[in-house]
Amino acid sequence: VQLQASGGGLAQAGDSLRLSCAASAGAESIVATGWFRQAPGKEREFVAAFRRSGGIRYYADSVKGRFTISRDNAKNTVDLQMNSLKPEDTAIYYCAADRRGWLGRPNTYYTTASAYNYWGQGTQVTVSS
Repeated sequence: VQLQASGGGLAQAGDSLRLSCAASAGAESIVATGWFRQAPGKEREFVAAFRRSGGIRYYADSVKGRFTISRDNAKNTVDLQMNSLKPEDTAIYYCAADRRGWLGRPNTYYTTASAYNYWGQGTQVTVSS
């Protein structure tokens, strides 16, 4: 599975951006898709995840109420709608996918990077104040 993240760019505080994660062949076997971000000088952090079975969504506290993760079945993408952007949202955003499943894992499993075995190349999001 190859993942392609797109939709990043420049925004001002309060603006919106929509990121999209497209998967290549093998996408039908993806169990969950997550978005992570890494700001300069900081560690990669979880942003949001979508578990295909049951349509379960997970969000980092820092983005709850502002970001929405969803699956577009027509386009076969998992999108991240980012509203009310803040300068602290500036980072490279990566999408990731898991095909192995969560059986026996805790509820927080898909909030951790180790849950994913496929990663996209990242898209830059820059928010100015």
